[in-house]
Amino acid sequence: MSSPVKSSPRWGPVRSLLCISPLLVVVPLYALRSYYVLPPPITELVNPITSLPQISESQILAHARYLSEDIGYRTVGTREHALGDAWMVQQAEELQRQCEEIVKAYPRRRLQCETWRQEGSGSHRFDILQKRLYKTYRDLSNIIVRVSDGTDVGKEHAVLVNSHVDSTLPSPGAADDALSVGVMLECLRVLINTPDWEPTYSIIFLFNNAEESLQDGSHLYSTQHHTAKTVRAAINLEAAGTTGPELLFQATSEEMIQAYSHVPRPHGTIVANDVFSSGVIMSDTDFRQFELYLNVTGLDMAIVGNSYLYHTRLDLVENIEPGVAQHMAENTLALLQYLASSESPLPTLTAGYTKPTTVFFYAFHYFFVYSFSTAKVLYTLLFGASIVLVNATARKGAGVISQNLKGLGAHLLGLLGAVVGANVAAFLMTGVLHRGMSWFAVELSCLLLYGPAAVTGALVSQLLVGRVHEHSMFTSLLLLYSTTACAIQFLGVGSAAVFFLLGLPLFIALALNPFIKADEGISLWTYAIGLFVPLNIGSEMIFNTLDVFVPLTGRMGGDAPGDYIIASIVAFTGSITLPLLLPFIHRFPRILGRAILLSSILSTVAIAVFCTREPFDKMHPKRLYVMHMENITSSEQHLHIAAADSAPGFHELAHDLAKEFSLPGDAPSPVIMDDWNGDWDTIYPLSHFITPYKLELPLKPEYMNAPDHTFSVTAINDTIDAKAGTRSFTLIVNHPGIIWTAIAFDAHVISWPLDDNPPDEYARHHIKEGSFYGHDVWTADFVVKLPPTPAPQHQIKVNFVGVHEKAMWPGKAREKAGGGRAMALLESVDEWLRTEKGDVFDVMLLGCVGGVVWV
Repeated sequence: MSSPVKSSPRWGPVRSLLCISPLLVVVPLYALRSYYVLPPPITELVNPITSLPQISESQILAHARYLSEDIGYRTVGTREHALGDAWMVQQAEELQRQCEEIVKAYPRRRLQCETWRQEGSGSHRFDILQKRLYKTYRDLSNIIVRVSDGTDVGKEHAVLVNSHVDSTLPSPGAADDALSVGVMLECLRVLINTPDWEPTYSIIFLFNNAEESLQDGSHLYSTQHHTAKTVRAAINLEAAGTTGPELLFQATSEEMIQAYSHVPRPHGTIVANDVFSSGVIMSDTDFRQFELYLNVTGLDMAIVGNSYLYHTRLDLVENIEPGVAQHMAENTLALLQYLASSESPLPTLTAGYTKPTTVFFYAFHYFFVYSFSTAKVLYTLLFGASIVLVNATARKGAGVISQNLKGLGAHLLGLLGAVVGANVAAFLMTGVLHRGMSWFAVELSCLLLYGPAAVTGALVSQLLVGRVHEHSMFTSLLLLYSTTACAIQFLGVGSAAVFFLLGLPLFIALALNPFIKADEGISLWTYAIGLFVPLNIGSEMIFNTLDVFVPLTGRMGGDAPGDYIIASIVAFTGSITLPLLLPFIHRFPRILGRAILLSSILSTVAIAVFCTREPFDKMHPKRLYVMHMENITSSEQHLHIAAADSAPGFHELAHDLAKEFSLPGDAPSPVIMDDWNGDWDTIYPLSHFITPYKLELPLKPEYMNAPDHTFSVTAINDTIDAKAGTRSFTLIVNHPGIIWTAIAFDAHVISWPLDDNPPDEYARHHIKEGSFYGHDVWTADFVVKLPPTPAPQHQIKVNFVGVHEKAMWPGKAREKAGGGRAMALLESVDEWLRTEKGDVFDVMLLGCVGGVVWV
């Protein structure tokens, strides 16, 4: 065995830090570049070298632009929604025509394309945000294309790929989800025009036409189309942003994760999968319907960068980053080619959905995949090897257990101190200085605000511990990571891989340390080896987490502690990224006081600077929800305004709006949001995340000329069974010109067509509707228990509300005259906000009609 390297004099803290600093700069920059890298966009439809068809981003964006700009806001039930449906039918039929011409020219090629325009009605229960909700829909449509080899055997097993053609109420939906529609159309074009490509298993392209109305289109396909029974796996394409690589955020079987490993640019981790499945993020996709009603496994992929523009009027093609469409399309094409090939796992996926037990992550340009069983073995081996290494390298004359327990306490206190320090800064910003969310407009800027405060808290915590030997700080950290990895993995949580990836390089560094340094100290090379991987994966975790959560604070509700959430994220991810900060401080215990002073100064400066910043700007807007409500049963009209964030200033904005648009001297009334507030039922239960005010409206003469609305809720076939104590009736909701109707009522329902298991109690019920353009009536049959103290004639009080189809600004700006007084007022509010308060708002402006009736 070779003798250890001769020990050299120890450098001081400044020189040591300068020595390590290149690593601290270069590795995060490398991670930043790797994380956000996109392929160059391609314009040509055919590769000029190979003469083969290729994915063209220009073609994808042309499709997205036509849907989002030429047609416009494709809200379910609008005329634009019907235009999007007709355009989609044309695209599918044109691709089928091309497919048939190819087969005619090459009759030996095994290729068949079939198209359907599915139309149907249905209902389903849709629990979201811990609220029970029921959906009913009438005459909605889907466009379906199946590509197969033309044989019954080839059609027996299929992969489903899905996107949605509709957009949501306040958005033209270029990225969400017209981009994904373009991706699927482009994949279809490339597949059928590739000369040698023949599918062993079929591919079903579902262009569903009603996702934003709570996944009605995917429910319609899953429950009523004859090809649905052949689906073995589903790939869902979505967008909650406009920049960065497509992210795999749900993967539900090892076979499909292995399939994803065949894509040219994988981008996804088990951490994102665990976070999304935990319900922490208030979002959902069509993937839910495929799991519930098709019982299939699959992949859920989305563009998530720059989600400031998600569900806003800024979701336009011009704001989609070059390379985004290319990345998603090339990955999708590779998946479809693999899953339709003879190597495909589709025939083995007949057992349906089961909870995934696979770890996956992308690091250092390699996509790692291994099972939970393998993970338990790996993490247990690391844990056992760590114990052996700690004992083998223990300092002479030192108590191994006591020193490592002291080191463990130092690390845990450091993490707690970091979280406390960052949250103290958050309290100062929100509770004292009233400058909350000042970091909002730039995702990573919160690192500058809360990073120094987290470091200060971590350093202050070490005053409670006292001196711990540097070596013990290293070994205790290794034991902490290896133990945590084992414990979390044995609980069945795949994100334990993070702690394994933190512990493994630390183990290697400690194992090599005796060969680098002769004495019992720690070499700076050991720091470098132990820091490289944590710096990389920690930086990527910071980018990934802040990309999602910073914009999310702009729509998670006024009561949500946004600054505290972001501060805690910064503290936790920062501790993962710089795990050797505390060992370095204990290497030079005399600098602790000076380090605390320096970090405190930096934190104070950061707070002072961020106090001067405004949270919002044009491309990072504040979301407002403005609704003109016409109550047709009381003849009252109100203007409602709401925000969905905790940034200061909304109370003052509401009062300024009242001065301009409400009665003279009338102050806006704050509204308590609960299940019995029917005004906002159009967006229930998302309405629980807004902070609303209600303004009395003096109607200006120019707002008075508007058509009357025929919107009624009635009951027929009304029968009371006194012996059984029940009442049966058919509820009829007639809503010409009104879309997205919603009703809410209290009753003990025994049976209805919405699901087979209504609550066995007297409860509040919410039913929302989505129908195709021009379909203005929906009905439902009810049997309810008679209440112990019945209302007159056993009637039920029903709140009803809907959106005037021609009164949505700016979505219906081309035909604003049809929106009457509501549209005129909404346009005025939008202009006033822009000119008087600055172009920093994205506003959902709806003209709604509602009332209360006893049936």
